[in-house]
Amino acid sequence: MEMSPEEVELPPCKYEYLDHTADVQIHSWGDDLTETFEQAAVAMYGYMTEIDTVEILDRFEIEASADDMEGLLFHFLDECLYAFSVEPYFIARKVTITEFDKENFKIKATLYGEEFDLGKHPQGTEVKAITYASMQVYDNEGQHELFVIIDI
Repeated sequence: MEMSPEEVELPPCKYEYLDHTADVQIHSWGDDLTETFEQAAVAMYGYMTEIDTVEILDRFEIEASADDMEGLLFHFLDECLYAFSVEPYFIARKVTITEFDKENFKIKATLYGEEFDLGKHPQGTEVKAITYASMQVYDNEGQHELFVIIDI
């Protein structure tokens, strides 16, 4: 479904990159765990290209499930990476989780962006995989943040 860039309001940036040997650790946070997961996905895409060059022209639907919250984060980010890894090589500027079942560890999300184009999007660092190494997910009153290492 085609979209115009004005149709979707972009959220504020609530993530950072932390130094880690041979990999990159993403630290994201939000007002709730949903926003925290969304920010982690955008952070991953932001490492792959300059995120502000990505226009919201299309969308891509994903689903993920697992046996625990760390597994859900892993599979969610892995599905986001998969969207970029197969034709049409979709890169997202915004990620919206439409369903987040914390008890049964299931997520449905919509990725908003466009097809990756080297002529338009500067090539950042290739993300090879999501890892469980040092993964942390916090969902407490006043603390919704996560740490995840991506293999580059």
